[in-house]
Amino acid sequence: MEKKTKTVKEKKAQTPKEAEIEEVSAEFSAEEDAKKDAFKDIPDNVEFKGEYIRTVGRRKTSVAQVRMYKDGKGAIMINGKKGNQFFVGEGLSIVTQPLKATGHVRDLNFSIIVKGGGVTGQIEACRHGIARALLVLDPLLKEALKVNKFLTRDPRKKERKKPGLKGARKRPQWSKR
Repeated sequence: MEKKTKTVKEKKAQTPKEAEIEEVSAEFSAEEDAKKDAFKDIPDNVEFKGEYIRTVGRRKTSVAQVRMYKDGKGAIMINGKKGNQFFVGEGLSIVTQPLKATGHVRDLNFSIIVKGGGVTGQIEACRHGIARALLVLDPLLKEALKVNKFLTRDPRKKERKKPGLKGARKRPQWSKR
């Protein structure tokens, strides 16, 4: 009978750069898993009743009307959908940045109506509105919100097209004759 032997592959010695890349990618995947699990325990059906603080957030051409309800469980409804269904992927974590910075992730419920613009504009308009609502709730949070630039309304907008040009600044090709 023939004997079968297993061969064990030797691990190559990693360079310090490869080891660092592997370590960073492991940390990044752990952060991604934590972000996915962060909003799983929020109830599906939340009633938004009682007193609320109303604010408006803006970015580019997007406008977000934010209603913040005290004594909540951390639910965020955007245009009638749960936050993680409306903004798929990284969007909801950007919207909740002011809550994480101030430590109010599980204390408040938010009902948001957002209109206009694209996805990025809507995400940042929601973030701006939430930051303004937190400021109305507790003026002592102003420093934490201001350091992270959540209270600043980003004034950048698309520049208008000028007459005689192809776009805002692009000129037609110059011809000598």
